Amino acid sequence: MVLLGFISLDCGLPAGSSYTDSITGINYTSDEPYIQTGTTHSLSRFNSSIQQQFLENLRSFPQGVRHCYQLNLTKGEKYLIRASFMYGNYDENDENPEFDLYLGPNLWASMVFENSTSVVVKEIIHVVKARYLHVCVVNTGKGIPFISALESRLLSNLTYKTYSETQALEFFFRIDIGSSLNSSFRFPEDIYDRIWQPYRRNDLITINSSSSLISNSFFDPPLVAMMTASIPMNGSQTLNFTVLDSDPDVEFYFYMHVVELEELQANQTREFNIYLNDNLWYGPFSPTYLRGTTIRNSISGKGGQFSMGSTRRSTHPPIINAFEAYKVKELVESQTVEREGRLSRKLMNDFLWSIVLDFPVLTCVSFVVNAMMNIKSMYRLKKNWEGDPCAPRTYSWEGLDCSYDDLDRPRIISLNLSSSGLSGEISPYIGNLTRLQYLDLSNNNLTGGVPEFLTRLQFLTLINLQGNALNGSVPAGLIDRINRRFLELNVEGNRIPCTWEPCTTGTKTSENSVVVTVVASVASVLSVVIIVSALLWWFKRIKTSGKLVVTPRKLFQELKNRQFTYSDIKRITNNFEKVIGKGGFGTVYHGFLDHNQVAVKMLSKTSFQGYKQFEAEVELLLRVHHRNLTALIGYCDDGTETGLIYEFMAKGNLAEYLSDSSISVLNWEGRLGIALEAAQGLEYLHHGCKPPIIHRDVKSSNILLTDNLQAKLSDFGLSKSFEGGSHVSTVVAGTPGYLDPEYSTTNRLTEKSDVYSFGVVLLEIITNRPVIARTIDEPTHISRWVGSMLSNGDIENIVDSRLKGDFEINSAWRAIEVAMACLSPASTKRPTMNHVVTELSECLVSEINRTRGVDEDESRGMMTMASLNCDSDIIPLPR
Repeated sequence: MVLLGFISLDCGLPAGSSYTDSITGINYTSDEPYIQTGTTHSLSRFNSSIQQQFLENLRSFPQGVRHCYQLNLTKGEKYLIRASFMYGNYDENDENPEFDLYLGPNLWASMVFENSTSVVVKEIIHVVKARYLHVCVVNTGKGIPFISALESRLLSNLTYKTYSETQALEFFFRIDIGSSLNSSFRFPEDIYDRIWQPYRRNDLITINSSSSLISNSFFDPPLVAMMTASIPMNGSQTLNFTVLDSDPDVEFYFYMHVVELEELQANQTREFNIYLNDNLWYGPFSPTYLRGTTIRNSISGKGGQFSMGSTRRSTHPPIINAFEAYKVKELVESQTVEREGRLSRKLMNDFLWSIVLDFPVLTCVSFVVNAMMNIKSMYRLKKNWEGDPCAPRTYSWEGLDCSYDDLDRPRIISLNLSSSGLSGEISPYIGNLTRLQYLDLSNNNLTGGVPEFLTRLQFLTLINLQGNALNGSVPAGLIDRINRRFLELNVEGNRIPCTWEPCTTGTKTSENSVVVTVVASVASVLSVVIIVSALLWWFKRIKTSGKLVVTPRKLFQELKNRQFTYSDIKRITNNFEKVIGKGGFGTVYHGFLDHNQVAVKMLSKTSFQGYKQFEAEVELLLRVHHRNLTALIGYCDDGTETGLIYEFMAKGNLAEYLSDSSISVLNWEGRLGIALEAAQGLEYLHHGCKPPIIHRDVKSSNILLTDNLQAKLSDFGLSKSFEGGSHVSTVVAGTPGYLDPEYSTTNRLTEKSDVYSFGVVLLEIITNRPVIARTIDEPTHISRWVGSMLSNGDIENIVDSRLKGDFEINSAWRAIEVAMACLSPASTKRPTMNHVVTELSECLVSEINRTRGVDEDESRGMMTMASLNCDSDIIPLPR
């Protein structure tokens, strides 16, 4: 059976061979196309009792240090990766080897075997960052590495989420509690081919259901596991599990799968809390009849005792069907940059203008790792180029040098293939290594000419082609760079006329020559800086009339069709008849433009700071477009009058709409919808814009609502965009109560500062309480109040009382968890907005299921369509 998203390799199976596993029906193929090294062995003659067919073969690696499989996967998708090992004394040495297993450039596990028949399985859940994934074994000097099977299974991105993109989930256990089976099971019972172990205890009673109508959560636990469950014996109201690890610093993710299998009467209830080491972990929770729920949470520490205890109003004991646990694996090593930008003359020109106009430049890309493998194939190199070229640094490829910048991923900057037996022409794939600074192809048997594509490698400072059989002329672009002392070229021993000065003849470059080259290069860089600075000054100069002109007129010419005079503004607002808002910057008026309602923000003539924010907002709104960001319709910059025209938001801002004075009470579905849309707007700023943008003033009054309650982020006057690094240092700005405390004390602004502010907004949406409550004792922040309520398990009193309990309790619990995670004092512990959006999407799906009776698959589709119904995220180039 060939299954979409499944790769199943029987390592050591003869090339071209395949078979269908008799137990699972999964088709296994030879690993030959996925790796270029190693020797194959069969265990059938040593172990006739092997139960799993893919363990009958293995591939060992007696030569070299690192050996890697390359799995071609889909970038951004989540996969379960499983590697299986059985030594089986294949070499008749009866010495159990020890070696390391790597996932990409990161250490996954150190392999140790108790005996020759031990089967060791390593499993990890990981979001791939490129179009491929390397799984490598590394010789550590304690025996020859080997592998028996390698499998990948495509998972739903809605499942097994972590708070950080660097985290993967390493398998700890997966049990079917109260199982009706006596042995482990996997596919086809589990559509993702997860391996489940049966779990039964003498102090537990097994209950079951014969219904095949059980609907599952996004995690899709197998039906056979959900049709059975366990409850405590002898009427006990407590069900306990102990989960421990020896590492005190471990971080766990737990997933409990629960479904009600008994059809309870109207006067019967099953409700329980879950405690970990006597602290409330989740609850109160009441499972739904034949509708599965996955309870998940993370903890730091080595684990402890889970206790599931009935609440006072519960008539039935706690219940559980299945349980999974994973340990967090931090994948801190970055793999080599997969794609490099290539700047043509036109794009370089666009780049200079982008500095002035603050527009990003879209560049074409090349695939670096593929280029290296193509070079290896073209020249039939015997080098052990396996896995990632640059990472980890200990195992970087022979002949390569890489740059290792803490703020960037490794990049290939030097390629040395001297005396490597190369023949034929200079490989065109070298042209894809666009960050290359040094290229040494000397002392080979290369023929043909010096290729034109080398002129496109703008960072090259040294090309050594000495001792080949090249002929013809050198491209004019290279000669120009040589004459300007940007490049040194050595063609000694080739049939190439030397037409430049100084002509490199293979003698060592003098110290003076090096100094001249460096000085020339520095001078060139300085000249570019001076030119750009002059352009910036020219655009931002102060006019002699004394009028403040901070924003360049050239910038506004991009929107000629949106420029309005002051007379136009007076006509649009009916001579400023209706005021709809006021602030330190000025006043907002209601108006009509082409029969459509608009809002006009007029800047106070005395507000210098307001003008700076006006400038920042215009520059940002010119280049960001998203359905959850307010749209700029036009602007006015007429004499001393300055203003912005926005789409009109009929329902005002979120703070007003949530307030007790509001006519209508927003229901739970509406609140989640607004929270999700605001999160999507912020997610776009952080992850959809290049460079990323930090809003800096996320608060409920800066979330505006259309007539149909579509949420849009507004007020970008404090927003900051930043290139490269993980933070920018800036003067603290924002609104008290919403300000990230870490940012307040360090002045280090990051995207996680916005995440903190959004967490405050989310608590406002959930509770309808003020951000800072003025009490007799002392002001209390909303997060402290929610934290105190959570410690008592009092979730129902956290949610706005005006809802009168009309909400899906699990989605409420989950939304509060997300908000509190956003409010973590340490920014590194806060989730990304990608994660927040996914969590809120699932909260909304749960509420839709409750109120509309929509099945999970259909509601998933609704959310998918909702997420796709937005403007293009492609940022426009200046025209």
